[in-house]
Amino acid sequence: KVADACRTHGINSQTYYAWKSKYGGMGVSDLKRLKELEEENNKLKKMFAEMALENHALKDLIEKKL
Repeated sequence: KVADACRTHGINSQTYYAWKSKYGGMGVSDLKRLKELEEENNKLKKMFAEMALENHALKDLIEKKL
């Protein structure tokens, strides 16, 4: 049963059904590709955050010099 499996793995049954609706129709290759895309997205978000901070710091420096 779903309830027994959820209890064994320590997850809520609502979480199970949310995962089932999100990943239910996907194959193994689809899941691998999704994981790769999520990792790439996280890397890009970190890069953007770093560049935004650097850009802000440079703007502050330019304003102080002018």
